[in-house]
Amino acid sequence: MASLYTKTKLYIEANSATWDNTKVSLQNDSDGKGDYISSWTYSFSKPTDSQIASYETAGNTAENLSGILSKRKTEYLSWEEQLDKLYQRIFSLSTK
Repeated sequence: MASLYTKTKLYIEANSATWDNTKVSLQNDSDGKGDYISSWTYSFSKPTDSQIASYETAGNTAENLSGILSKRKTEYLSWEEQLDKLYQRIFSLSTK
């Protein structure tokens, strides 16, 4: 299940804006009711519960992609380091 942060961020981006901590706050009162939008000062309307719910699939996709990219970052070298290794390999083959 996608987080409220992710779904709200997607809603904001769909309205041609970017996340701004001074314009939106999420809160959880630890009362079992979960996260909610506690403040909203964007020029467009605060999303309804059904609008937020409509971003569930896109939110899951975004969070899965973020996890994959994070894992790849730890398992692979940066593109600069990969290019350097390719160059070194090609150079070593050409000098033999």
